[in-house]
Amino acid sequence: MENFIYHTPTKVFFGKKEEQRIGSILASFKASKVLLHYGKGSVIRSGLLDQIKALIKEAKISFVELGGVEANPKLSLVEQGVQLVQTEGIDFILAIGGGSVLDSAKAIAVGACVSHSPWLFSIKEKFPTQAIPVGVILTLAASGSDMSDSCVITNEQTKEKRGFNSPLNRPQFAILNPELTYSVSAYQTACGIVDIMMHTLERFISTSGPSEPTDSMSIGLLKAVYQAGKKVMKDPNNYEARATLLWANSLSHNGLTSCGRSFVMSVHQLEHEVSGMFDTVAHGAGLAVLWPAWAKFAYPYAKNQFARLSYEVLEIQPTNSLDHDILKGIEAMKNFFKEIGMPTSLKELNITQEEDLKKLAFNVTFNHTRVIQDVIQIDEEMALKIFTEAQ
Repeated sequence: MENFIYHTPTKVFFGKKEEQRIGSILASFKASKVLLHYGKGSVIRSGLLDQIKALIKEAKISFVELGGVEANPKLSLVEQGVQLVQTEGIDFILAIGGGSVLDSAKAIAVGACVSHSPWLFSIKEKFPTQAIPVGVILTLAASGSDMSDSCVITNEQTKEKRGFNSPLNRPQFAILNPELTYSVSAYQTACGIVDIMMHTLERFISTSGPSEPTDSMSIGLLKAVYQAGKKVMKDPNNYEARATLLWANSLSHNGLTSCGRSFVMSVHQLEHEVSGMFDTVAHGAGLAVLWPAWAKFAYPYAKNQFARLSYEVLEIQPTNSLDHDILKGIEAMKNFFKEIGMPTSLKELNITQEEDLKKLAFNVTFNHTRVIQDVIQIDEEMALKIFTEAQ
């Protein structure tokens, strides 16, 4: 087990109707003028936004609004938010929505405290030292951004999708009501299921030594998401299944499943190039396509973890061939993604041109300035092999 620091300061309010406490919660965090940050559709159509505004008014807390966050949140809206926070004297940001809204809010929070573009944090030319506090009302189980220290945004001018980690990115509080996820579309629900599983898997499958308490928790989370995912796709209003996904969303990305382990999350980095270059690709869909392709190259170097995935999560019956059982598990995972409505090839995402695959592989190297050191070493050649396998 490797050395680690575990610090998860986000205060969680979990359960039915917890969002109705937003006025008193904001007051307890000394918020006096709040930026309400949200997307384009569901929080407006469902009436949630109006409900939250009424509750904040009742608490006599002033606010301004900035909607319009898209999937793969954009730098241009972040910069608009930074200007709004600075000119309006905002002292708290409330993100209402899914992971894209949360990441946009985090980027605004650190960007509002500096004079340079927040993009410099994403490309790691600068590092944040201060942030406006952020709170969350989560409406989608997926990214785990409600408790994580990560923030990922897209520069639409350069078509680069980049992330950075900082303790300042962790929200002050997160309100998690599973009922708010009932209206999420089947496709976005499935994307979320994949993202949650990948956040755990990419920590669990590594070349670092065992960390048995962490590893067992990871296996438990994967089993819970695998089983709840099947239930919720058949019964979208199954409270227990939605609750399982929502809580697993948080636990999979708040640092718990990496205690005692080193990790890189190379499949996430491969996917960031895909959805950065092809903006219509949902993050979870890209992961569903790329993980089985990556796994076929990676499993010989992490057989113990792949075997546990096959036997303990995917219920593969052991034979006298470990390689056979692992490959059967990888295929079972791919079939699970297909079963819940996810694409399983780049062709299904309309990525078919060989030149596009070569461009993606080149982009992974950041203009030949890096090689991803993970379970397998991913340089331009290996990246192209993985993208070709995924096609």
